[in-house]
Amino acid sequence: MSELFRFATAGSVDDGKSTLVGRLLHDSKAILADQLDALTRASAARGFGGGDRIDFALLTDGLRAEREQGITIDVAYRYFATDRRSFILADCPGHVQYTRNMVTGATTADAVVVLVDVRKGVLEQTRRHLSVVRLLRVPHLIVAVNKVDLVDYDEGVLRDVESDVLAVASELGIDDTRVIPVSALEGDNVVEPSANTHWYDGPTLLELLETLSVIDEVESSAAPFRFPVQSVIRPQGALAPGLDPDAYRDYRGYAGQVASGSVRVGDRVTVIPGGATTTVTAIDRAGEARETAFATQSLALRLADDLDVARGHVIVAEGRHPLPSADLTASLFWLDQRPLTPGTRVLVKYGTATVQALVRDLQGRFDLDTLALRPAERLDINDIGQATLRLASELPLQPYAEHRRAGAFVVIHPQDGATLAAGTVISTGS
Repeated sequence: MSELFRFATAGSVDDGKSTLVGRLLHDSKAILADQLDALTRASAARGFGGGDRIDFALLTDGLRAEREQGITIDVAYRYFATDRRSFILADCPGHVQYTRNMVTGATTADAVVVLVDVRKGVLEQTRRHLSVVRLLRVPHLIVAVNKVDLVDYDEGVLRDVESDVLAVASELGIDDTRVIPVSALEGDNVVEPSANTHWYDGPTLLELLETLSVIDEVESSAAPFRFPVQSVIRPQGALAPGLDPDAYRDYRGYAGQVASGSVRVGDRVTVIPGGATTTVTAIDRAGEARETAFATQSLALRLADDLDVARGHVIVAEGRHPLPSADLTASLFWLDQRPLTPGTRVLVKYGTATVQALVRDLQGRFDLDTLALRPAERLDINDIGQATLRLASELPLQPYAEHRRAGAFVVIHPQDGATLAAGTVISTGS
């Protein structure tokens, strides 16, 4: 099975995100024949360019409102593969009103492709998107300077924009930034190298996406073993033929997905909360017994001792886990129309655990031009701020800077279940 790479696209309105995504899918042969035929007919019906030219934006602007307004509103997910990799692509909205959707698409991304119109350069929304990339610690940033065909492929114009982009990225503390001149409409440097940009000798967008490292996988594999328990498996129903009745009756497995590290039969592990230590006696995966398991694999663990383990508990490597804490300082990406103020009671979903929490203090709101923290009495929708929370029970919290997956959580409204914010752990303890 080919390696999986997740990436998101973002940019200001009319920078050509949806067109770029459509071009990428088309030129990488990821569109089925009937889809292509329907796309060609729809483009002709809209009078796009005449002849057999295709409006690639129609591939991802799937909502009727998006097509009518000519903008992307929701995150559009697409799946495609090349000989080298499989991809999950999240085409995110560009308008400031939908910045929360960009946060959703970028949270699990290995890379973010930010589009910049070569004629407009770096805009306020560009800075906002780069700030989100930095705060979410997305491993790779690709800046696609689009519409180079509209400036006659002038290298000087591109270099000016490139200089501005790199300056902003450096100011925000983004280390890995790649800049590619592209024309989504004409296909320059999207999948195939362009003869029109003879002065550019770097990779095409697809080449870069195929070769960038999947840092999250490396990070997860190298980190200590961590296994959030999703459910407890006990025998249900009649005994199947051929099974040992005693083994069937006594079976107790703890199901979930390995969040980080690896585990082997015989390893010593600790259950959080509680701190009880025991030994892994069996690993069941896809109906078969395994000797080892690794990060991102879904499985069931069996333990030597009969412990109180339930959904929301975490099984970790003995002696290699963070101390549980009920206090945390976090960055909050506020996603709801209702504002956040100190004293608000919420639910925090961390891994498979959901606990009550109190927002004790709001340190401020991030200035997305500079990422400086400015005093604020509340967070409104699309604001990114910093707050201190007190949890009703201790959790094995881990800073987001150490591990993206183990350091992320969701804030939920306790009455209506709405998602209020995406959060990342900065530090723990009071």
